[in-house]
Formats: sequence, structure tokens, C-alpha cells
Amino acid sequence: MSDEKEMSFLDHLEELRWHVVKSVAAIFICSIVGFVFVEWIFDHILFAPSRLDFPTFKWMCELGKLVGAEESLCVKTLDVKIQSRIMTGQFMMSITASFVIGLIVAFPYVFWQIWSFIKPGLHMKEKQSTRGVVFVVSFLFLVGCAFGYYILSPMTIWFLTTYTVSSQIVNQFDITSYVGTVVSMVLGCGLLFQFPMVVFFLTKVGILTPEFMRQFRKHAIVGIVIASAIITPSSDPFTLMLVALPLYFLFEISIFVSAIEVKRKKKAEEAELLDEQSNN
Repeated sequence: MSDEKEMSFLDHLEELRWHVVKSVAAIFICSIVGFVFVEWIFDHILFAPSRLDFPTFKWMCELGKLVGAEESLCVKTLDVKIQSRIMTGQFMMSITASFVIGLIVAFPYVFWQIWSFIKPGLHMKEKQSTRGVVFVVSFLFLVGCAFGYYILSPMTIWFLTTYTVSSQIVNQFDITSYVGTVVSMVLGCGLLFQFPMVVFFLTKVGILTPEFMRQFRKHAIVGIVIASAIITPSSDPFTLMLVALPLYFLFEISIFVSAIEVKRKKKAEEAELLDEQSNN
């Protein structure tokens, strides 16, 4: 710790620069690998949610049979026509898809590099209380990406490709629009699922408390339902629940995380008080 404290501002900048370089290099290498297999990625990953054999549509149909809502949840037709209307469309989407795949794959390493730069500046107790943060953040990010890919993406594609205002209009989507929609939902959910960790750090610095979150639980539920209604493809209650329940579960986990951190802080404060009293 003494060496770390004696580092100058320029030394810290140099240290940060190397962490950034390593992170960018990891993303770049993973993106290059993704670009090599870009055709397979498009056929088996990006375009998969637009086909009826996608696992989510099969799960929805099985769920519909169990709850007696087969007509609502079973997707019978899904005709997705994708075009490239600009000369650089396919090439730029290949770059975009490769970069996103590289970012998702390299995310645990990138966050580990960021945390390696932040961690030396923490006190010993802070290091102990944040043990395992790299694993938790990476896990939540990957779970969020999976939620965006397996839940939001197929339902959004289903809704947008079947919604029409007139029978004279044919839905034919540009490749940039399709890839942009899928990428934004996958990465957006990956970031959204960091909410428990955001709550953890806000609780740690004393900005947020579990009591405050419990007090506004009803407001949060209303917000979750409204958000789910906006992003779900139909007004069917079962489809709405597929999105709303995971988001509400995430909110409850955040309250639990906040409560644990508050208890830990109280125990630490009591231990320090006892130490002071014993020393006096």
C-alpha cells in the first residue's frame, strides 16, 4: 500500500493507460475472431430470433399449452424479410456485430482490468466487502444479455414484423435497423441488470437505503408494469409477465443486497466502537 500511495498523478495516468490498452486489445482480438466467423454469427445468432425454431417461441408455445393460452402464446407465422439498401450496409453491420460479440465476450476481462485499477485505492475493509465484485458484475451482465437476447429480442421482432397499419404495406426491414434493434436490446439489458450492483455501491456510500426502496416499492411495480407493457409485443397478460417478473425480481434482489450492506456497515461500526472503548 505504501508504494501505491506514493504514486504520482502521472504514474496513475500511466497505470490507467495500460489498463485501457489491455481492455481495448481484448475487445479487438475477440472482435477479430468474431469477424472471421461473422457469417455463422449472423445465421445462427443474430437471425435466430427471427425464426420460428428459436427456443423462446418453443418455450412460449409449451407455456401456452400448460396455462390454456395456446392461441395467444404460440407463434404460428413469422415472415421476416431483411434487406440491405446501402452499399456499405452489410459490411458495416459485419463490423458492428463483430464488435458487439467481442465486447460481450471480453466484458469480464475488461471489467477485471477496470477493477484492478480501482482496487488499490480502497481500504482493506472496502476490499473485503467488495470481494467477488468482478464475478458478480460479469455474471449479471451476461444474464442481462441472455435476457435481452432470449426474451426481449424475439418478442420485439415478432411484434414489429407482424404489426401493420394497412394491408397495402409490406414489412421489409433494413439490415442496419434489424441489427441495431437486437444489439440495443441485448446490451441495454446487460447494463440494466447491473442495477443490484449500482444499489450496492449507492448503499455503501450512504445515498440509498433498503427502507427507501421498500417505501417506493409500489411505485417501482407500476413503473415495471408500464415499461413491460411498452416493450412487450402484445397486450396478453402472460407475455407481459414474461418481462415484468424478471424485472421485479431484479428490484427485490436489489433491496436484499442493500439490506445486507446496511447490516454489514452497522456491524463494522459497532466493532469499531467496541475497539475504541476497549482502547480507552
